[in-house]
Amino acid sequence: MRFWRKKRVFAVLLVTFLVFLFLSSSFVGRYIYPISYQHEIRLYAKKYELDPFLVAAVIRVETNYQPHMESKKGAYGLMQLMPDTSSWIIEKAAFDDTYRNQLDQPAVSIELGAWYLNWMSKQFGGNMYAMIAGYNAGHGKVSRWLQEKRWDGTLSNAQQIPYGETRHYLQRVTYYYHKYHKLYGEEWK
Repeated sequence: MRFWRKKRVFAVLLVTFLVFLFLSSSFVGRYIYPISYQHEIRLYAKKYELDPFLVAAVIRVETNYQPHMESKKGAYGLMQLMPDTSSWIIEKAAFDDTYRNQLDQPAVSIELGAWYLNWMSKQFGGNMYAMIAGYNAGHGKVSRWLQEKRWDGTLSNAQQIPYGETRHYLQRVTYYYHKYHKLYGEEWK
């Protein structure tokens, strides 16, 4: 009887080890955390001097790569841009007016969103966390929080962010950003 008990314990340990090994593989990770629209993300991230994993993380949190989503507030497209923000970006960046009729197209949404992230990166001196928060709450609000010292612009002090939605958004985007780096970093070099 004792012999069979030892074999069962060994079998359980072996199965546990194999499950852990399988779950920690990058194959499973890439299945759980896929990146759609890789070509467009890489293209526009390079064009606007951004980390492609940041663009991918924003898309993952905003729409989970579903291009025709529209929020309750009226944001739409892969990168969930508000109509006023899209119009402002098109004018400010001098994009072709035909973009106004293509805002639901993944490539257009990614380009406008990437341009906006780049613009905010410049506004916030390259602070990625302020840029992410600004993408959610608006760059004007985040600028005020930083100027009024309500938030210091770090992830470790994200609890200082006055909006709970923005705190959660920052944490989620940062989580996916790091996850994508871990899973795809070597391949995307």
